[in-house]
Amino acid sequence: MDNTVKNVTLAETIWSFKGKVDYVDDWFLMKSPFLLIFITSCYLTFVLKVGPAYMKDRRPFNVTKILILYNTFQVLYSVYLCIEGTDLIWFNGLLCPSCLMDTKESRYLITSRTYFYFLAKVSELLDTIFFVLRKKDNQVTFLHVYHHSLMMWSTWLTLKYEPTYNTIFLGTLNSFVHVIMYTYYGLSAFPELEKYLWWKRYITKMQLTQFVVILLHAMANLRYSGCPPSNTLLITIVANVIIFIYLFGKFYINAYMKSKGKNVKLINNNNVTHDIKSMKSK
Repeated sequence: MDNTVKNVTLAETIWSFKGKVDYVDDWFLMKSPFLLIFITSCYLTFVLKVGPAYMKDRRPFNVTKILILYNTFQVLYSVYLCIEGTDLIWFNGLLCPSCLMDTKESRYLITSRTYFYFLAKVSELLDTIFFVLRKKDNQVTFLHVYHHSLMMWSTWLTLKYEPTYNTIFLGTLNSFVHVIMYTYYGLSAFPELEKYLWWKRYITKMQLTQFVVILLHAMANLRYSGCPPSNTLLITIVANVIIFIYLFGKFYINAYMKSKGKNVKLINNNNVTHDIKSMKSK
């Protein structure tokens, strides 16, 4: 009899996808993972297979006006997330000495701000779709697709099963980086401004710095927070931050350091060729 009760309870838990906070389950996309699985499937199918196949023999779409509006929205929304997150951190500290999820008002502030951040991660899937429509296939990398998919799902799982103040700093810092990043993307939509956008490499440096700071913050929460994250959440954050540091670091080396070395070598070769021609002419 006891086993039957336990089995029913387990089945209900698995199939009802009951979250930790009741009202969060009523928010859009939060009831169950099925709609998010559908969105992810459509996203991956389009950006990895259907989209590139459709664009193969077509000219890139001119989506300049849409990109300007899209990036403007992302900048403003990221600014909003920064303000909301900074407000919470200002009053409660980087490492909150108490468990804010114990009070109704604080619980709503944390879950609602996390939900707004989650919606941003869903909307950012459009980044890759625009790359495909513009035939920027070189930008549809494993790093890009993995990063967008993982951030969306990890935020959903955290909000659903372990909403916590510990992740507010992560979301706030990430939103600040996105203010800079989407400002760059918005300006790059204007061809006449391209020669002035010399600071793209510094965005990658900022992202790498962000991951290191998030890693340090996660470890500090474990020791000094009044309500430390569970081992599951902590391991998830640390593991993925390490993966991101590796992937973004590899991208930075390949995109900027190796290319710079090739350019220097090319310049040296050209100089040698020029000197040889000069000597022959004499």
